[in-house]
Amino acid sequence: MTAIHTPSRAATPRLALTLSAATIMVAANLFGAVSAHAEDGPSVPPGTEATATAPVEIDPNDPDLKIPDGATLAEPKVLDIKQVVEDQSGDERREDTNADVKFALQAEVLFGKDSAKLGAEAKARIATIAEEIKTQNARKIRVFGFTDNLGSSAHGDVLSRKRADAVQNVLDQELSDSNVTYEVRGYGEQYPIADNATESGRKKNRRVEVSFPRTES
Repeated sequence: MTAIHTPSRAATPRLALTLSAATIMVAANLFGAVSAHAEDGPSVPPGTEATATAPVEIDPNDPDLKIPDGATLAEPKVLDIKQVVEDQSGDERREDTNADVKFALQAEVLFGKDSAKLGAEAKARIATIAEEIKTQNARKIRVFGFTDNLGSSAHGDVLSRKRADAVQNVLDQELSDSNVTYEVRGYGEQYPIADNATESGRKKNRRVEVSFPRTES
């Protein structure tokens, strides 16, 4: 499997963004429940570093931050922090949240053009994902296939399902665990993660995603 790493200079902005969101939530909870939930932004294209402003500084002695007489704190909420790591080529992407792990493999590193037959490199990549599944002790695995919008929608649906089936078969062989269950789907051109108007965007959309729950801590 191609080594995955995150440029060190991107780590600081990501941390700053997380701290800023947490700081805002603390301030809002002093006056009651938070009135709005933050929406996840679009995926960052390969090679684009996330940017963020510095966390807001709060004066602990500011009288406006004191709880009014008779008021109570809202129930605490845990922020779902997403970490995204992508290899330099953009062939493989990993997303970690508090609840799940998701790998996205571009079709070109798994299959030939318009094919659902896996190559040798593809099996090695899938085997590495199987090792992570073992580490997380996951028992329910989702394998979803996707295509771009070229060709007919019906053909994309069939091809994406065949590709998802091929990946699931290798995972099943690697895990060899009868307690593991799979949800396998082919979504065709649905749920694109990039613009289908360009070849670089279509390449990202041609993918197979493998996701599973994280180990509860």
